[in-house]
Amino acid sequence: MAYFKNGAPVDDPWQPLPEGGTPVSGVPTILPLKAWLEQRDALAAFDGRLGVRIEPGEALDPVVPDLDRLSLVALSFPKFADGRSFSKATMLREEHGFAGEVRAVGDVLWDQLQLMRRCGFDSFEITNEPTLRALEAGKKPFMSDFYQPGYGPEVRVNTPRTWARRAVG
Repeated sequence: MAYFKNGAPVDDPWQPLPEGGTPVSGVPTILPLKAWLEQRDALAAFDGRLGVRIEPGEALDPVVPDLDRLSLVALSFPKFADGRSFSKATMLREEHGFAGEVRAVGDVLWDQLQLMRRCGFDSFEITNEPTLRALEAGKKPFMSDFYQPGYGPEVRVNTPRTWARRAVG
């Protein structure tokens, strides 16, 4: 497993919450949705960064009122054929205006990285070996020109084609 952000491997500052545990002050912690729902009132005064991990079968609705308290939402891909988390990422960005980190977690395939980024993901915790090998070899999965807007950092291209966009950075 490796963590990639901005197209490069980086150290992951986030720690998953141990089962039955509580977040430790100063340690960025990702809680499963169930743990977040059980502990959210007790965590109202928590002085650290918190994130929530949401599985494909779990709804976003329970965390929407708390998005301003969350620094990260991790959306799970337990198998490559389950695309429900693509929709959740888009909903987080478009409908709910979430500006924090949206992370793809699990069986993330090379071919999915571009679409994930366009849906609003900005970091990736990857377990898929071929994807890891490609990224570690320095292959770049992201295109720079698009024919429709997305949620990544991009600008309109100076052209009569009003739909044309170019990635920034």
